[in-house]
Amino acid sequence: MVFKKLLGSLGVGGPTVDTVLPPGAVVPGGRLSGEVRLKGGNADSTIEHITLELVARVEAEHEDGEAEGAVVFERFTVGGGFVLAEGEERGVPFDVTLPWETPVTELYGQDLGIVLGVRTELSVAGARDKGDLDRLTVGPLPAQEAVLEALGQLGFGFRSADLELGHIGGSGQQLPFYQEIELSPAPRYADRINEIEVTFLAGPAGLEVVLEADKRGGHFSAGGDTLSRFTIGHHEVQGHDWVSEVDGRIRSLAEAGASHGATETYGHDGGHPQHHSGPGMGTVLAAGAAGVAVGVVGGMVAAEVIDEVGDFFEGDEEDEGSDEG
Repeated sequence: MVFKKLLGSLGVGGPTVDTVLPPGAVVPGGRLSGEVRLKGGNADSTIEHITLELVARVEAEHEDGEAEGAVVFERFTVGGGFVLAEGEERGVPFDVTLPWETPVTELYGQDLGIVLGVRTELSVAGARDKGDLDRLTVGPLPAQEAVLEALGQLGFGFRSADLELGHIGGSGQQLPFYQEIELSPAPRYADRINEIEVTFLAGPAGLEVVLEADKRGGHFSAGGDTLSRFTIGHHEVQGHDWVSEVDGRIRSLAEAGASHGATETYGHDGGHPQHHSGPGMGTVLAAGAAGVAVGVVGGMVAAEVIDEVGDFFEGDEEDEGSDEG
């Protein structure tokens, strides 16, 4: 399926734009290719620049609760500096690199409820229009998939995912927000852990994994959050027992807690017991074992999700327009 939305007229008789993205998912740090298609209006138009914006729906916590808003986290100028003749049709191809920390929006073909889009900005002789939004689908890197698959095999259930405004202390985070994937505890940890949150911070060399456990309080121990961090090189994904590796990290959080803010470099330290592999995160998602799968009700078709995305950002654009004056 080709994602294509008409941006509409930029004034009476002005040029119109179609932004065409390729089918399928891209990956963080990968290439996004496509074409901006222009059609001239009733008169010649000077196209000053064509800019693509990567936009995300992000949550922010404040004193009165939470709020949602759109955050532009990358911009690419892909063309401009030419005259579009009356009625002329012209295609402007683009090939850009996504930020490494671009959030994952789907896993094993299942939508995670994360809202990302590509918005086209066209400047015509000093006037600009944000246009509509094209849905951007991002799949996991091999290292991200390996960790999530291990968690699924261990019996952790998929609850929700969101984007949080802010920075993780002590990390090399580049974007103004980070992605949290919330998991229900595996049965073996249910008496000690309420929830596990996973955050991935990818970079050119590898992936930093942040695990946060919401621990239950007991007779002899206090509850609260504990953290564990480790890094995985992109070349280290294959040929390792990630089920045992991840289980060892979770077990250390459940039993003794990890050092707050500690960062470890992944190494083959071994010593973890073997575990029976469960169905994996892909099967968990496909079977709907988590009930409401990350905010997307089972049975909601992709078209409805896309319409919801468009409605959200159209409202946000109106807000932005009022601020720019």
